Amino acid sequence: MLKNDIERPWLENYDQEVSHSLHYEEVPVYDYLDRVAGKYPQRKAIVFNNWKITYHKLKELSETVAANLRSFGLSPGDRVAIMLPNLPQTIIAYWGVLKAGGTVVMTNPLYMEKEMIHHFTDSGTKFLITLDLLWPKISELMPRFPITRVFITRIPDCLRFPLTLLYNLKMRREKKMPDVPYDGQKVMPWKKLVKKGEVFIKYTPNPKNDLAALQYTGGTTGVSKGVMLTHYNLSANVKQAVAMLHEVGPENTVLGLLPYFHIYGLTVCVNFATAIGATLAPYPRFVPRDVLKAIQKVKPTIFPCAPAVFNALLQQKDIDQFDLSSINYCVSGSAPIPVEVIERFNKMTGAEIIEGYGLTEASPITHLNPLRGKRKYGSIGLPFPDTDAAIVDMELGTVKLPPGKIGELIVKGPQVMKGYWNLPDETAGAIRNNWLYTGDIAYMDEEGYFYIVDRKKDLIITGGYNVYPREIDEVLYEHPKVKEAVSVGIPSETRGEVIKAFVVPRDGENLTKVEIISFCREKLAGFKVPKQVEFREELPKTIVGKVLRRALREEEMQKLKQKK
Repeated sequence: MLKNDIERPWLENYDQEVSHSLHYEEVPVYDYLDRVAGKYPQRKAIVFNNWKITYHKLKELSETVAANLRSFGLSPGDRVAIMLPNLPQTIIAYWGVLKAGGTVVMTNPLYMEKEMIHHFTDSGTKFLITLDLLWPKISELMPRFPITRVFITRIPDCLRFPLTLLYNLKMRREKKMPDVPYDGQKVMPWKKLVKKGEVFIKYTPNPKNDLAALQYTGGTTGVSKGVMLTHYNLSANVKQAVAMLHEVGPENTVLGLLPYFHIYGLTVCVNFATAIGATLAPYPRFVPRDVLKAIQKVKPTIFPCAPAVFNALLQQKDIDQFDLSSINYCVSGSAPIPVEVIERFNKMTGAEIIEGYGLTEASPITHLNPLRGKRKYGSIGLPFPDTDAAIVDMELGTVKLPPGKIGELIVKGPQVMKGYWNLPDETAGAIRNNWLYTGDIAYMDEEGYFYIVDRKKDLIITGGYNVYPREIDEVLYEHPKVKEAVSVGIPSETRGEVIKAFVVPRDGENLTKVEIISFCREKLAGFKVPKQVEFREELPKTIVGKVLRRALREEEMQKLKQKK
């Protein structure tokens, strides 16, 4: 059993404005919306194309949605799936469900049959709030869902004239206007949720016990699990983020590009932005050039995103033609960001990239580099206030390792989940003695800064040596002709595993296997050099930009099976 004798060298490196410990109120997460609406009622909460809304109006609308949901039969604790891209309706629905006492099940709108069936049946989703464009694929599966009511919104529901007219004309011309069979009972339009009339009766949950979100993991390592996040988990994580980003206040505008159905986007772009009273500019689709235009137009000061986004933006040949000077801070998470990408983006824009770390099971943030203090490239930074972190042995996870030693990262804090939905054995395996075992391989330096080496499950063992793929990836990114790259271990009868690199060349560049291997030999020990190289036009990724290393490995496994 791991002892709780944790030393905390990271506390000495906090910015002086950051308290070592915070006071956490036991309040529902929507309390942040209520407070900001009271303090800054006329501040713009959301700006979307030619549509905008104040915090006072956002609170009012969310309570209207809550009252209508209750009138349609929603009971406290019932799960409501929100299957929407980043739209104002997503935010309004989110706060509305929480204020009605429901539990939000944020759902990826790109999900297909198998994923939707698992998501909705496992969670026992009662209501679904979605987009008309998604109805064709949802309608065929409705008999297989436990859902009793579906509320459908359209893009124009949060647009104003003339964009409403132009959008409808375009959809009709392209014959993309879905025919939704509204029946007033099971399938209803969004206006039913925002129509005034029902009296809002405040429901106050038990913050430490009641779920705010049932957040499904990405499922990149198997069937996705429902992570139970309480109101207390989410509100505590917001409190910690506000403390660490102590200079960031209501004068800021957040470009909300990260998907809100992912816990990173939900916490940073919605919960955190609301807590500080910032203006949120939702952005539903990542097209690099369009994002550059949006930055120039909206002039965001905070740009939370994933490493793949930075990399894609840097590939735009005319990036220097866009004014990106409004951005003060970029908060990067969801995957390691190559140091070379950080340096190039800093040089190109002048914006600070603050790298952090989190996981769905921790609401999600546990670590962040200081806002003003020493920032270390390649480091995920320091644990949040009231968050303990340790490196333990990878065999049993019971021996705490000293600084500089590589092992599994474990964390403990008020943001750690209640557990996995209906999976007590999985919960017991992930949370031991109140410590959350992250599955990430990491080390801590003498000053308390943590570094992710790799996923525990991604470790490559070749010829008896342990190889961490991220080290190889970092070298591959240094090659001037490489746009993206990732390395994996594939089974070998003689060496256990051999290393294979998947490489996406920069546009217009010709690359050869010999060039890649020669470059790696100059920078890596011989046993770490890839033996195989495959060039691709793109790499498989999750919606937040994580390269699906496991998917590539599974492809290779299938090839090996077919050869036998």
